[in-house]
Amino acid sequence: MTRQGPSRAQAPPFTVLMPLWRGDRPDRLELALRTATLDQQLPPDLLILTIDGPLPAELETVVEQVEAGAYGPARVLRHDAHRGVASALQDGLESSPHDLIARADADDICRPERFALQIPRMDAEGLDLLGSSMREFSDRVAPGTGPLRTRPLTHEEIVRYLPHHSPFHHPSVVLRRSVALAVGGYRDLDLLEDYWLWERMMLGGARMGNLPEVLVDYRVDEALFARRGGWRLFSSDVRLQRRMLLDRVTTPGGFLRNLAVRATYRFAPGWARRIGYRRFVERSDRSAGAA
Repeated sequence: MTRQGPSRAQAPPFTVLMPLWRGDRPDRLELALRTATLDQQLPPDLLILTIDGPLPAELETVVEQVEAGAYGPARVLRHDAHRGVASALQDGLESSPHDLIARADADDICRPERFALQIPRMDAEGLDLLGSSMREFSDRVAPGTGPLRTRPLTHEEIVRYLPHHSPFHHPSVVLRRSVALAVGGYRDLDLLEDYWLWERMMLGGARMGNLPEVLVDYRVDEALFARRGGWRLFSSDVRLQRRMLLDRVTTPGGFLRNLAVRATYRFAPGWARRIGYRRFVERSDRSAGAA
């Protein structure tokens, strides 16, 4: 028997925020949209699709369906030039009429119970930031069968974990808009705009948590780990680690240790980066969650 979630009348209103750019695929976008809206036990009150730059005709066809209401109440934000995901997300954050924002990506799958579990928990526990576990999938690995990605569960565990790694899976997060905007919202930092926001929300007094349930199936293509290397991303690591040192989130010793680990990760071959992430980051996640 399928567990029924709370009705809209019983749950606080919320927005699903999804960024889109020309590199996304129409078939994956349609699946992501449907699973984040129509298939949910607790459907969102609004979908905000924030478009980062011009799109090919195939994606524009899907966007027209969104504007026509095929996925429920929706608002489309368009930007003439490609500015980066942080700017696109910040526009969506500022445009939402609801304080609760659920993040979703244009190539992942939200499980039907996701919002029915997350949205009521935000108010019931006074949380400002709530994520979940994810499970990887790809064109060769079916959803629900790939490697598990976890994060620490409690606020206290997350605070201890944050100086070392990002304590949330971004596509699984529900955040409180007012708290995120109070600390500046999304700011541009290649691949780390979310981690930087979590750090600032923590310093701003946010209450945080993660659910142990897998609520998102996370698409991992062949180039994912290859894209996460190189000097450009290591410079993002340096900027964020310096910021956390200045904010006293990490110590001088932790700063040097973190940079050494990240240098090894960024400049390793893609295949080694994949193995290292799963062996060291995910293993430490499971240990922290069990602490």
